[in-house]
Amino acid sequence: MTTIGLKPPQQHIGIPALREIWAIADDAGFDGCWVFDHLAPMGPDRTGDVFDGWSLLAAMAEATRRVRIGCLVSGNTNRHPGTFAKIAATVDHLSGGRLDVGLGAGGDVLTDAMMGTPTPSAVERVERLAETCEILSLLWTRATTEFHGRHYTLTGAISDPKPVQRPKPPLWLGSSGEKRGLRVVAEHADVWLNAALPGTEIAELQRLSSVLDAHCAAAGRDPATLRRAAQFRLPSDADSALRLAEDYAGAGFTELVLMPAGPDDGAVVQAAEAAAKLLPRLRDLG
Repeated sequence: MTTIGLKPPQQHIGIPALREIWAIADDAGFDGCWVFDHLAPMGPDRTGDVFDGWSLLAAMAEATRRVRIGCLVSGNTNRHPGTFAKIAATVDHLSGGRLDVGLGAGGDVLTDAMMGTPTPSAVERVERLAETCEILSLLWTRATTEFHGRHYTLTGAISDPKPVQRPKPPLWLGSSGEKRGLRVVAEHADVWLNAALPGTEIAELQRLSSVLDAHCAAAGRDPATLRRAAQFRLPSDADSALRLAEDYAGAGFTELVLMPAGPDDGAVVQAAEAAAKLLPRLRDLG
């Protein structure tokens, strides 16, 4: 079964427009509505307004009734895993158990430099991501947690309340690292979000998916139990948009995240409305 989500921009846009798009996602029947986790806008020009993703998720939890919500993806180096576990559990309660937890290795040279925080090496970031996945599972399911890793140590740690979803919310991991990152995905994720650069050819994403299959086999996991997600902008032409979504679905991506865009708030809302009109045809892909 194919699921269809909506991921509006949270940069260079106002809160009224975001509220309107959240309502579109909820009312039209989208499966998910997403944010991202960056301290500065993404793209060639990294200046201007950008809202905090997890604050938006808390607001989305109250502003929507049925659509699942989540962050694609949270930067692991932005927060201690104990803090992250608490924030996510809180949003899961606010939403009545509608949270999907997206997580990636993190690291942003620009914002790290701005804030005076280190940017760990790629290897260290992936190691930290793996430890965080273990810690989250422990904090969300056990009364107390003992963890002694290379990068994190928890001693008699408590984290209550537990999430509404039991045993824990679905975990979406974003990575394209062939040697280490995809191994962490194979060991811990419910859903893999490809983290390749925008515009990457679908054939290359399929190749990465095959690498992930190999990591699953090495970890003793059936690759069919790990869902695959892709996020992309839809062309304005409905038939072209449908063909693109069909290409992703045909390549084995069962979780499709559509990214409406435009030069101003009104255009982004119109793009979300167009995606909503296309949703019944997208459902036929599954």
